[in-house]
Amino acid sequence: MTPTAPEGGAETAGLICAACDRPLVVGRVRASYLGQSFPVDLPRCPGCGFVYVSEDLAGGKMLAVEQALEDK
Repeated sequence: MTPTAPEGGAETAGLICAACDRPLVVGRVRASYLGQSFPVDLPRCPGCGFVYVSEDLAGGKMLAVEQALEDK
């Protein structure tokens, strides 16, 4: 699965859930780390709830948030 555009309200064309064979749609999910949680819009499966986190997001914005929380 390769996204055609960045996460968070962007196109999700081409992203298909491997378990449900359904297209992913951008929706609000709750991300949490070290007891802190926050809402974020990410591609997710409307069937099973699988959430797709791109490599760019995981190594960029999410990593920065994790490091900021660890520093507190």
